[in-house]
Amino acid sequence: MKHFTLLVAWAFITLITLITGTSLFAQAQTWAGSINDSTCGARHMIGMAARECTEACVKQGGSYVLVSQRKVYKLEDPEKVVAAHAGHTVNLSGQIKGDTITVTKIEMPPRK
Repeated sequence: MKHFTLLVAWAFITLITLITGTSLFAQAQTWAGSINDSTCGARHMIGMAARECTEACVKQGGSYVLVSQRKVYKLEDPEKVVAAHAGHTVNLSGQIKGDTITVTKIEMPPRK
């Protein structure tokens, strides 16, 4: 009987968790920001264009980051799509865990 009661309690907790919107799978989100490097963050070296600085810092061991609303996010890039956008302002979609975004899609914003 104790096992049955524990099973029912576990099932109830699981059901409530699912109903309240806590998902086992993270939803994709989209951020607007710029692709920079972990060495410079939001500020690039004086005298260098954003793309040039980002590429140089990544070659020296830095990694790509997204700077969005004054926050710097680390990027995991399984599809290797971020490098082509170094120094660009982009709309980036992915799943976030802590301060790291796993990139699923990246595109240039429409020109105004």
